[in-house]
Amino acid sequence: MKWQGRQGSDNVEDRRGMGTTGRVAIGGGIGTVLIALVVLLLGGDPSALLNESESGTGTTEYQPTAKEEQLAQFVSVVLKDTETIWGKIFRESGHTYRQPKLVLFSGQVSSACGYATAASGPFYCPGDEKVYIDLEFFANLQQRLGAQGDFAIAYVIAHEIGHHVQNLLGILDQVNSQRARLSETQANQLLVRLELQADFLSGVWAHYADRMLNTLETGDAQEAMNAAASAGDDVLQKKYQGRVYPDSFTHGTAAQRKAWFTKGFQTGDLNQGDTFNANI
Repeated sequence: MKWQGRQGSDNVEDRRGMGTTGRVAIGGGIGTVLIALVVLLLGGDPSALLNESESGTGTTEYQPTAKEEQLAQFVSVVLKDTETIWGKIFRESGHTYRQPKLVLFSGQVSSACGYATAASGPFYCPGDEKVYIDLEFFANLQQRLGAQGDFAIAYVIAHEIGHHVQNLLGILDQVNSQRARLSETQANQLLVRLELQADFLSGVWAHYADRMLNTLETGDAQEAMNAAASAGDDVLQKKYQGRVYPDSFTHGTAAQRKAWFTKGFQTGDLNQGDTFNANI
């Protein structure tokens, strides 16, 4: 991806090296159905987000490496691109795009959705309209899942911004309301459709990043598709549990995730992203 020397976003909140003290409460009145709204890219442990335990780490001195600082700059540029593209898409449809904040943290963080650790993976919190990312996650993405390339990282960010778009469009609220009336298996199936739509929206972003900003390089789209596939529920369950449990899927299979990203990337047409009524 062509990113060096380009403008970054003003909406990055750097909390690396900052701990939390005191009891952290779940915000926004979302309660136990928060999991429907706080969507984690790789299916990290959702209970980490609901943890209200005491934390007494306080603030510590943090010294990022040069490589990490470069990664932080890259994330900022990608965020800026999402602001430019979604801002244009919303304006053309007669709406206003509220730019989310992106919080960089290390180890642990407090959000309006509760307390989270790096083990949770990147997540979006609708309560404060912020995306939370521990940059160490991207090293794991490459080393453990084999999702190589800078555009694999851009895909992760675009996926979480996709959840912000869903929030602005009222989709997250609708999903939350429906999940409260469903069985666990049915609720999981609804979450799969939510996640696949976020994959589609990340593909839409990539479509316009290529055609409007001309920032994609050869192989970038494939890097994103590889990252989407590597995060499929079937792939992760087989890798870490040795078996696949379809009823517990919350993000979709590798084939589904790759297909919906590809559809968004190839069409750039929001009207084709209704995963809730599609035969997935």
